[in-house]
Amino acid sequence: MNDIRRIRQEPEEMARLLAKKGMTIDFGPLIALDARRREALTEMEQLKAERNRVSEDVARIKKAGGDADALIQEMRGVGERIAALEAEVRTMEGALDAELLTIPNPPLADVPDGESADDNVEVRRWGTIAAFEFEPKAHWDLGEALHVLDFERGRKLSGARFTVFSGLGAQVSRALINFMLDHNRARGYVEMAPPYLVNRESLVGTGQFPKFEEDVFRVVPHEYYLIPTAEVPLTNLHRDEILPDAELPVRYTAYTASFRAEAGAAGRDTRGIIRQHQFDKVELVQFARPEESEAALDAMVLDAQDVLEQLELPYRTVLLCGGDMGFTQAKTYDIEVWMPSYARYVEISSVSLFGDFQARRANIRYRPQGSKKTEFVHTLNGSALAIGRTFAALLENFQQADGSVRIPAVLRPYLGGRDIIEAR
Repeated sequence: MNDIRRIRQEPEEMARLLAKKGMTIDFGPLIALDARRREALTEMEQLKAERNRVSEDVARIKKAGGDADALIQEMRGVGERIAALEAEVRTMEGALDAELLTIPNPPLADVPDGESADDNVEVRRWGTIAAFEFEPKAHWDLGEALHVLDFERGRKLSGARFTVFSGLGAQVSRALINFMLDHNRARGYVEMAPPYLVNRESLVGTGQFPKFEEDVFRVVPHEYYLIPTAEVPLTNLHRDEILPDAELPVRYTAYTASFRAEAGAAGRDTRGIIRQHQFDKVELVQFARPEESEAALDAMVLDAQDVLEQLELPYRTVLLCGGDMGFTQAKTYDIEVWMPSYARYVEISSVSLFGDFQARRANIRYRPQGSKKTEFVHTLNGSALAIGRTFAALLENFQQADGSVRIPAVLRPYLGGRDIIEAR
């Protein structure tokens, strides 16, 4: 959620930044509503002060044996006006909050201009793309030939965009999860195991609701929702809390299944496991002091990149332009792994800084050292990494002429020393 004070004080700058995301917003009605709210609050406080003053006068008159009935009657009218103003303020604050929930997070000033992914700026490229001396296969063909992915039974059990990881496929998937969690813990993240079902408040807190309700699976008739990413429960761990300044930054990692309806994704990446309704992911979430959050973003990008480097997977990192950014992000880097079947890089991690946008929605604060006032923390999150896409990248990049797939060295201890995936 954006700070209404910032909108009030610099509407032109806010509009300019949001235009980077392709948004045209007239802040006039919102500012007018806020002005009416503040006028009502001022009148209400003045009336309360008058009521307190007259109450003292009434007490003094009564103590002296005088008649204070006229003042008491006058204050009844003042009390009724205060009650009316309180109801009016509640209504206006509800309308103000509802409107603020629909306004995207403006990008930081250094986010490049652009309309689409074609305008993203590459900032790093690592690894050597394999030059195969044979015709390489796509991961969906390799997965079936090696009996590690079962698409037909996934469809039978659930439907389109569901897959069964079979035998060694399930073991490699679990090895990836364990490796990534161990890697992240070694880099200072605390491992958590949050619920996969959350309430509506949690999704409002991180910004999925109300904007993207159609993308989330709801558990009917209960008011629970399947998480689209571990970002949701991890960030909301500290909803309505004040974090001790001495404990910042707070850094979490978690493995969860993730669930997305993929609304609007019809026809995109229909083969394989790149775009699924259910997928596994290891997530990073961080709460940082505002002045340290951009440095924390850079460090989180390095953490995610290092996972790919240890897995020996070639990748590139791009800074997203305004037009390719999401609703909640202030600055985002995408890390893209090379996929031979696509002959291009495919997103495998998105690492984002949200500023205080999520913290305002979820009311996550801290009290700076030596200060009596609280401030909102800055939140960050990123994948390290998406398990299914990593698995697909391993199959495609490490396939060999005989149809087998080499297992990178860093994973072998998690697989009892196994160094190859071959057909059973």
